[in-house]
Amino acid sequence: SSVSSPRFSRLRKAMVRTLAWVLLLQGVLCQEDDLLRDRIEELEGLVAKHQEKLLVQQGRLEEHRRQKNRRLQSATLPASIHGASNSTRAYTFDEKVAGAMDQMWLLLCGALVMFMQAGFAMVESGTCRAKNAQNILLKNLTDVCMGTLGWWFSGWALAYSGPYTDDGILKNGFLGYESWFGAGFVTFNGDGSIEPTLNMANWFFQWTFCSAAATIVSGGVAERVNFLGYCIFSFLMTSFVYPIIVAWTWGYGFLSTITRTGFMDFAGSGIAHMTGGVAALVGAAMAGPRKGRFELPEDYFAAHSLPLVVFGTLILWFGWYGFNCGSTLGLSDIATGFMAAQVAMNTTIAAASGGISVFVIRYVIKKKYDIAGMCNGILAGLVSITAGCGNVECGSACFIAMIGGAVYFAASEGLKMLQIDDPIDAFAVHGAAGAWGVLA
Repeated sequence: SSVSSPRFSRLRKAMVRTLAWVLLLQGVLCQEDDLLRDRIEELEGLVAKHQEKLLVQQGRLEEHRRQKNRRLQSATLPASIHGASNSTRAYTFDEKVAGAMDQMWLLLCGALVMFMQAGFAMVESGTCRAKNAQNILLKNLTDVCMGTLGWWFSGWALAYSGPYTDDGILKNGFLGYESWFGAGFVTFNGDGSIEPTLNMANWFFQWTFCSAAATIVSGGVAERVNFLGYCIFSFLMTSFVYPIIVAWTWGYGFLSTITRTGFMDFAGSGIAHMTGGVAALVGAAMAGPRKGRFELPEDYFAAHSLPLVVFGTLILWFGWYGFNCGSTLGLSDIATGFMAAQVAMNTTIAAASGGISVFVIRYVIKKKYDIAGMCNGILAGLVSITAGCGNVECGSACFIAMIGGAVYFAASEGLKMLQIDDPIDAFAVHGAAGAWGVLA
């Protein structure tokens, strides 16, 4: 018994230790089971969330496909301000913003060019003798009114109406013939509603150019032209002569394909200004000089109001930003915004350079400050840069305008030597400087 008792005691202790280890191991295993169970539940939650995201993405993808199919189905349908229908689609948001910006830009710039008519009236009436001021103003008003009717009757149709090829080239290469009297500018829907087109804003902007080209002639034949004859000329100029030239160039006629890049005249040094200047030269030559123009002292025909000339020149300079900057024909993206800014900078530098150029030339030759000559130099600089204002940098703009001022001066003196009476130097400013601008 004494021997077995210690042995039994050791056995009991061993059993207790074994039981303790078993219990400990069981506790550990139970704890690991709990952790594993929690981990599995966590993973199951993540999988469920991922499945939900996949379902959402799948739904979005299906919606995107449906929208894409709808766009493809309506891609051939014309957009309508009245929204979608069986035959039309609604304008997209981007189309709405771009269309509004482009049309607002054309209307604003067109209004600036229209305001140039006031500048022309002031320059011409101030340059001529006081007794003829009312006649000059009457002809300027006639230009606007007759020019508007001529452009509406047939001007736009000949210049821009087409038909065009798939490449955008005028089919016959010479003139358009599809939109007489503004035909096709609006369409009528089955319910009686009217659907406008972008042609109305373009018509308005291009009309201001047409009227400006016709008004240039007024100064060249000032103080001696028959009023009724001038009315007829103004109508023919805006309804036929100027539109044909536009059709050959901006209208993508035959001149647009004569070189790899076509005819380049950004805002109209040649198309608008040279056309008006050459017409003024022809009119001045045909009308003959004013009585005593080359027999009496030159001061007898001096400008009667330099304030009118200066104010008119400043108005023309101001309106020229519509003339040149507006020739981007839109402002719906950043590229045309930068282009308009470049054009504005070049236009400003050119006006200043042309004015200083003529002012210095006149002072060196005649030894006097010539305010009227400086005003014409400013205009000559503006005319010279009009063709290339969107294609050159500012240094070139300064050089082009300075040469343009010299060209104006040479042309002005040349006409006097030939005894062609151009009271406001319309040909020298617009014709000669315009030709230089296209070449430059």
